[in-house]
Amino acid sequence: MHEPARQRSPQATVRWVGGLDGRMEIIDQTLLPTEHKIVACRTVAEVWDAIKTLRVRGAPAIGVAAAMGVVVAIQDMATADEPAVQAAVARACEYLATSRPTAVNLFWALDRMKRTALEYRGKGAPALRERLLAEAKAIRDEDAAMCRKIGDNGRHLIKDGMGILTHCNAGSLATAEYGTALAPLYRAHEAGRKFRVYADETRPLLQGSRLTMWELQQAGIDCTLICDNMAALVMKQGKVDLVIVGADRIAANGDTANKIGTYGVAVLAHHHKVPMYVAAPSSTFDLTIASGDEIPIEERGSEEVTNGFGRQTAPTGAKVFCPAFDVTPARLLAGIITERGLIEKPNRAKIAKMMK
Repeated sequence: MHEPARQRSPQATVRWVGGLDGRMEIIDQTLLPTEHKIVACRTVAEVWDAIKTLRVRGAPAIGVAAAMGVVVAIQDMATADEPAVQAAVARACEYLATSRPTAVNLFWALDRMKRTALEYRGKGAPALRERLLAEAKAIRDEDAAMCRKIGDNGRHLIKDGMGILTHCNAGSLATAEYGTALAPLYRAHEAGRKFRVYADETRPLLQGSRLTMWELQQAGIDCTLICDNMAALVMKQGKVDLVIVGADRIAANGDTANKIGTYGVAVLAHHHKVPMYVAAPSSTFDLTIASGDEIPIEERGSEEVTNGFGRQTAPTGAKVFCPAFDVTPARLLAGIITERGLIEKPNRAKIAKMMK
């Protein structure tokens, strides 16, 4: 089922329809902004592929999708005994964990599903299967609630007349709904504040132009698309008063991994004295990692640069370096907005206190 994108809201990026005999649905983000299509993932392999190929993307949404992927793995096991279901859960978690290495929410959600399975050991297969479905739905609902709280905790930063720059897509499409970096914008907009947003196109897959611009237009927020290499100029011209971006993993000291190009935006913002904030739920913090130096950075295929969207734009055989993320040092951030509150000038002690 599909229709023109302008007729649909970006809400319910990932959802479960029905009970154990139901289905997992996602918005296929690779088709936006020209087509809005909802697809069902009926096998674990389809869930893995949806995450790997960015049909579902954004750290929180990946976590929700992975949790629901575990349920997909046990859907057809109505007559199986409990050991078989437990084994299927373990296999699904191990498999789904190989889809993308950087977004910590993926592993957080899978660990939570594994813990749930262990807690229900000995209670029988039917109870275990129902409990896993309830847990996956809870992860989705909790993410939506966290995003709204992030919006509430960050909307005071947005004043009338401001210009705000964002990079990549950290809105409804990157979460269960509502978003992280865009959540304060939505909440400020709902409060009647007038501001303008500059959205980086975000090379090489153009999440900013394809997804963020679509979302903001749907919401009726004043937005302007710029190429990535224009950010310096709009800052120099005084058009940007604030930068808000999302995150895929935040180390214990506040170093933040986000879509490639974020570090460059942070350096520019620091030079032009524009405060930059990261917005992310507590599940994006990885306190087992001391600094950004330890965050694994996914590298993607060269074709995303040389043959983006099916057109060759580089000589055949060109060498390509294609990291999907970079790391912004905490010292370049004015703060991190979480559902628990705002961490200003983040450091190890402040993060530990907030995440306690």
